[in-house]
Amino acid sequence: MAAFDRIKSGVEELDETLDNIRLGDNVVWQVSNLKEFSYFVNPFVKQALEDGRNLIYINFGQHEPLIPMDDEDFEKLESEKNNPETEFAMIEKDGIKIYKVDPMEQFESFTLEVHNIITKEGFDAFYVFDCLSDLQSAWATDLMMGNFFRVTCPYLFILDTVAYFPVIRGKHSFESIAKIRETTQLFLDVYSNKSDVYLHPLKVWNRYSQTMFLGHKYNPESGEVTTLTDGMEVSKFYQVINSASAYNNEQNTDSWERFFTATELLHQNGVDVSDRCDLMCSMMMAKDEKVSEKIKQYFDYEDYISIYNRLVGSGMIGGKACGMLLARKIIEKERPDLYENFEPDDSFYIGSDLFYTYIVYNDLWTIRVKQRTKEGYYEAGSELEEGLKNGTFPEDIKNEFRRVLDYFGQSPIIVRSSSLLEDGFGNAFAGKYESVFCVNRGSLEERLEAFEEAVKTVYASTMNISALEYRSLNNLDDCDEQMGLLVQRVSGSYYGDYFFPTIAGVGFSYSPYSPQPDMGHNGGMLRLVMGLGTKAVDRTQNDYPRIINLDRPHAIDHPNVADRHKYSQHSLDVLDLKEISLHEIPVDEGLEVIPRYAKRPVIEHDTEAERIFRERGQRREIVFVNCNGIVNNDKFIFMMKELLKTLETAYDYPVDVEYTVNIGANNSFVVNLLQCRPLQISTTNEVIEIPKDVGETYFHIKKASMGRSRKEIIETLVYVDSHKYYEYPYAKKSLIARIIGEINTYCKDHEKTSMLIVPGRIGTSSPELGIPVVFAEISQFRAILEESYSKVGYVPELSFGSHMFQDLVEADIYYGAIFENDKRLAFNKDLIKDYPNILHEINDKLDDEIYEMIHVVNFDDDNLEFYHDMKNDESKCILK
Repeated sequence: MAAFDRIKSGVEELDETLDNIRLGDNVVWQVSNLKEFSYFVNPFVKQALEDGRNLIYINFGQHEPLIPMDDEDFEKLESEKNNPETEFAMIEKDGIKIYKVDPMEQFESFTLEVHNIITKEGFDAFYVFDCLSDLQSAWATDLMMGNFFRVTCPYLFILDTVAYFPVIRGKHSFESIAKIRETTQLFLDVYSNKSDVYLHPLKVWNRYSQTMFLGHKYNPESGEVTTLTDGMEVSKFYQVINSASAYNNEQNTDSWERFFTATELLHQNGVDVSDRCDLMCSMMMAKDEKVSEKIKQYFDYEDYISIYNRLVGSGMIGGKACGMLLARKIIEKERPDLYENFEPDDSFYIGSDLFYTYIVYNDLWTIRVKQRTKEGYYEAGSELEEGLKNGTFPEDIKNEFRRVLDYFGQSPIIVRSSSLLEDGFGNAFAGKYESVFCVNRGSLEERLEAFEEAVKTVYASTMNISALEYRSLNNLDDCDEQMGLLVQRVSGSYYGDYFFPTIAGVGFSYSPYSPQPDMGHNGGMLRLVMGLGTKAVDRTQNDYPRIINLDRPHAIDHPNVADRHKYSQHSLDVLDLKEISLHEIPVDEGLEVIPRYAKRPVIEHDTEAERIFRERGQRREIVFVNCNGIVNNDKFIFMMKELLKTLETAYDYPVDVEYTVNIGANNSFVVNLLQCRPLQISTTNEVIEIPKDVGETYFHIKKASMGRSRKEIIETLVYVDSHKYYEYPYAKKSLIARIIGEINTYCKDHEKTSMLIVPGRIGTSSPELGIPVVFAEISQFRAILEESYSKVGYVPELSFGSHMFQDLVEADIYYGAIFENDKRLAFNKDLIKDYPNILHEINDKLDDEIYEMIHVVNFDDDNLEFYHDMKNDESKCILK
């Protein structure tokens, strides 16, 4: 049949009144109750069956089914839902296909499943949908109900379908109903009293008559439709309308706001709102049962309302925001003595519903649907990433953003990702999504523009290649991943044109860092830097954060002060108020602008260098930054150790935190707890015996690795020559990262168990220190080792606490360092030099110097066996 062809509704006089329903029409019936809808949907179903239509019922509501169904039908649907061989929960009954779709799976999963059903059924299908109002009940907001309709209706129209949707009058905001009305082809009001049923068409697209938009009286028994032209009948009609619409005064606000307003009134009147607090937890905080239990244990009514009052839009605040708030609440209640040294939190939250609203508003949903397919996962992801970067926000959202900026004034802020899956048990997403600093200078409109760009940047990062690869590796590529946002005031002080905290860092309640035999793992670990915490979580040039095991915080790796000076922090990240940017400056410049009381906690004196100058008759202060002063502050060390222990006990799981420390006079300090999440750690009970005098040793290292015990047969080895990488032009070094990515893809496609050995620091942002790969380019390797080549400055760094470290742990990738000291027992590089280099097979268009630099070996006949004993921290690779 052709688009816009007339069809029969089952009510002949209704067809005359509306100039027929047409193929492509979505028909929304606004009713006071579903009995009113039945007067029109039942004839529609009967007529569709008589006409041999492909009739489909989409069942998702909590109300009684609109198509007669019994217990056996529901049992069959449940069985189909649990059948791994079926794509949908679907049965056929009396010529009708009945699909069961669960809205509790949340907006994206639900909407995509409906989309896929529509795709499967194809052109000219006839649909009956359950009541749209039940989606508001499931998703707690009119906004998302409207978003569902706005993306589903056009797709039905394209396929020349006819679809009936009921919606309950007075239950939704005027704005959400207006958006539905704007999108649909027909919007019809139905009213009734005990004796009469009335129909009032409000929108009939591309059709018009002199009487079409008048009121009409409908007789369900005879099918008679009478246009109301008599004054008496018109009066009765409006009497029924006024009666049905008497409660519409609340429709100026979304159901989300109405719920919270009602809860506040109940609480003010002394009514117990415990049940509503549980609802607020599931609406804003968490749906994961384990996390929800913790939140309900520590949060009360005032806490939930405080979050609501600082929430932009509706929906969840996301994992990062939730983890931060929960951790602060745990310390407040369990250790008020520690909480006394906390900075207050005044964060704002951008609800996860805004993420999908932004997608829908900018007409990106079709790309989103393609991205959720296996074929379009990466390709459409790249397209969607660009779309998210370049979208716009509705004016009402801009006004909400202005409210946030008015509160913070010109204080610097940071817009941080806080997705639904982020920072949960099993999925840290460390560094996968963006966080963007806003220096927050200029006029309100200039600050708003920068803030909008920050929000768009974080939204777009959901589609970056590393995030997509991470979700794929963790079987999360088919999950509903909404992006909430956490907007925090940057903790720190003004120093001339710069703004930064004295110290920032990360902390683990379980320490993988035990450089000395008598150090335990359970005391915890801190990673400390001067300035913004970006230096603590990223691998950057020439910088070595201070890492301490809290069992023995004063233990040092380098007894020689010259070595401590060399392996210290040489630059710090600051917010440059003049240039309005995140900026890196030398530590000497940073030390010049801070007061002496803030300088003491971050420095150590190079006593050897100072002695040499004294012997020359010169008195000079030679210092370097390694946060030695704060490490020797017993009060701070006690606080952090107790904080981590308290959080781990409350979580019943090791934790990972981010924090800042601002120093005051008289050795005082305040801590700002910025983030807390369950810590992913590599553990195993497996006992691995390292073989002796077997085969030829390729490498053998001790006390220079991380990862669980294992024995692997390595099928593909990738070795990057340190000296040749050093000689390769600096401007082209990033190309090597892309080639490593190609090899990574080859190993994935050919299911190769692979090992990678590279110079210096893997994943550094500075190509002169190592290969600047992103996680997606190394995600398939089972083992990665960094080779030291100190002659040109390539030194591995056991970056415990960095995002790269978290990536490797979560992906169960072994990490090792081949140093040039007593930790390296053997490294026989020449062992593989005579094996063919298959890099030509992977990419035959590279320069000869790259084939000489990167050696890729497939061990088809020989065995390269890799052993790692986690207990003794010993690793060995043997060729047999």
